[in-house]
Amino acid sequence: MENTKIICNKEFAIGKIDPRLYGSFLEHMGRVIYTGIYEPNHKSADEDGFRKDVLEQVKKMHVTAVRYPGGNFVSAYHWEDGVGPKEKRPRKLELAWKAIETNEFGTNEFMKWAKKADVQPIFTVNLGTRGVEDAIHYLEYCNFPEGTQYSNLRKEHGVAEPYGIKMWCLGNEMDGSWQIGHKSAEDYGKLAAETGKVMKLMDPTIELIVCGSSLSNMKTYPEWDMEVLEKTYDVADYLALHQYYAGQDKGTKGFLAQTLDMEEYIRTIRSAAQVIKQKKRSKKEMKFSVDEWGVWAVPSNTVNAEIDQKPWGIAPAISEQIYTLEDALLFAGMQMVILRNADVIKIACQSLLTNISACIMTEKNGEYWLQTIYYPFHYFATYAKGTVLKTASIGPCYSCAEFDGVPYVDSLVVWNEEDQELVIFAVNRSEEELQKAEVDLQDFEIQHVIESICMTAENKKMTNMEQHDAVIPKKEKNVEIETGRCQITLQPLSFNMVRLAV
Repeated sequence: MENTKIICNKEFAIGKIDPRLYGSFLEHMGRVIYTGIYEPNHKSADEDGFRKDVLEQVKKMHVTAVRYPGGNFVSAYHWEDGVGPKEKRPRKLELAWKAIETNEFGTNEFMKWAKKADVQPIFTVNLGTRGVEDAIHYLEYCNFPEGTQYSNLRKEHGVAEPYGIKMWCLGNEMDGSWQIGHKSAEDYGKLAAETGKVMKLMDPTIELIVCGSSLSNMKTYPEWDMEVLEKTYDVADYLALHQYYAGQDKGTKGFLAQTLDMEEYIRTIRSAAQVIKQKKRSKKEMKFSVDEWGVWAVPSNTVNAEIDQKPWGIAPAISEQIYTLEDALLFAGMQMVILRNADVIKIACQSLLTNISACIMTEKNGEYWLQTIYYPFHYFATYAKGTVLKTASIGPCYSCAEFDGVPYVDSLVVWNEEDQELVIFAVNRSEEELQKAEVDLQDFEIQHVIESICMTAENKKMTNMEQHDAVIPKKEKNVEIETGRCQITLQPLSFNMVRLAV
């Protein structure tokens, strides 16, 4: 058994955790909305057609914010199609995913669902095929009290009070050639700056998120981010980062090591923002929103083939990824990277909530079940509250084709002052070896272990599809405590959480 030493001190902190770091994402894609969260004929459907069984699991996940309506979908979306009497809403060709959009579910349905789920809404405006005028009309519909064309239209639709939506994304992945209305950084930056300026003229309380690079391997990264920030720095509150990782064929060591790429991606974007800040002689510190992130398991050519085989259907089952234990460990590692940057990352949206790269899977007219990635999200969202501590760690490492010096033990320590808990999260990347994490807790007096959980499996490719409880966390007695320190024994390929009363 190899030993990793982790040192943390109450006085050395990275930053407070913003509750919005535990967000998710809903897009009109495949079965995410229809038969995902919304299925009026389902046995569990409420009076608004929302699946109560799914709503219950969303609440248990402790999701805090949800981004809507896209995603690639938004770049050709007319929000007016999704409001008003349902029988009058048009059916439209949905170009991003080659489907028929019925518009049965739209803005007001989402806001009803968000209230029931107790989540903050994050809305996205169409800067692909539309622009400034559409964005201000949408904001007027949602946020202006009354007495104007679009605020009165909302009232005609049965919504008397404005929603007061605070967070708005100015387009989606506009750096991507796949995006409808794809633009250069210069063209997007100018449009986003003008759109944001006008939106804040109407409602200066809103927060705006501008598009950064869609992936760390984009050819235009990081020049795109610097160009966009230079044009939007005065109006933007957040720069968006998106990141997905596939590569299950890399082998476990290479696959799990991709969190190091995510660390470098965020470090680079933070540096780019600092350059623009100094260039503008600004006192403003740019914050970040990782408003799409997750593990991707279905190759893009497979997704395209699925779409091409059955185009122009209504809510077709496409890209329904089934996650393994191995996928859940990378997922947990990505979440730790986000939390280790809690000083500047204030919003994060796991992508997506249901059926596509999802935590929750549903069957049409049937039951739901929880994917392996649901559990790390649940434990972080439930217990990683308060302050992320700055730690120093030394222990065994490995090298693989793309990365050197990869620690076998990836860890995070959170100080929850309100509940007087110290919470330790750890992933053991080793396939064969038990690892021992020795945590030196300076300025903390340990009272007792509240709980220790471990999620592992006999086979790293095991999923919850057939046997829904095949890969779930279980309570362990794997912690030894003494004055000022604790030792945790980590099973091979495992996600772990230890809560200490201090």
